[in-house]
Amino acid sequence: MDKGRGTAAAKVAPPRLSAVELQDLEELQDPAFRRGDRYENLRFNRAALDGLDLGEAVFAECRFDAASFNEAQLRGTSFRDCILAEAYAPVFQGARSTWRDVELRNPRLGSAELYESGWQSVRIEGGKLDYLNLRGAKLADVLISGCIINELDLGGAGATRVRLENCTVGSLDLTGARLKDFDLRSTEFRRISGLGSLSGLVIDEYQLGLLAPLIAAHLGVRVL
Repeated sequence: MDKGRGTAAAKVAPPRLSAVELQDLEELQDPAFRRGDRYENLRFNRAALDGLDLGEAVFAECRFDAASFNEAQLRGTSFRDCILAEAYAPVFQGARSTWRDVELRNPRLGSAELYESGWQSVRIEGGKLDYLNLRGAKLADVLISGCIINELDLGGAGATRVRLENCTVGSLDLTGARLKDFDLRSTEFRRISGLGSLSGLVIDEYQLGLLAPLIAAHLGVRVL
């Protein structure tokens, strides 16, 4: 056996993350948000964006502290080099949005509709998400740590160098997903669907034991 080859095969490529460093931001107390506008080098403290139409808007080098996004229209909106701390929204509508070099710290989101969105170098730290809809999304270099996600839907998504670290996931749907270095080690999960799309998934031996009966049933194998 080629020991060197075996060692190389066992390596898992981690997410490649860029630190978000924001300095000399201008703080706006009562900003006027509009669809399609560009916002740059700004800080928003407890901003209320509930129900606003911000489709196609661009936020670059911005920080949101305790902002409320409930039912805000964020379809096609771009967040680049941004920090969102304590973001809140029972309904978060961000389909086809773009997230690049973004940190979400302790978010509290109910239904997060982020299908067909694009994520590049994104970090989620802590928080709770009831339903994270990433169907058809493209994710690269994403780290989610210490987060509770009741339902994570990655149906038809492409995910490369994604790690869920010390998270709790109730239901994970991978139907039709294309995975590479998708690392679930140290994360607890209760159910996984889409067993035909597990190629590229990284798990530990304990998790394999949990998956074994599901995989056997998927393949029509009877264990007597």
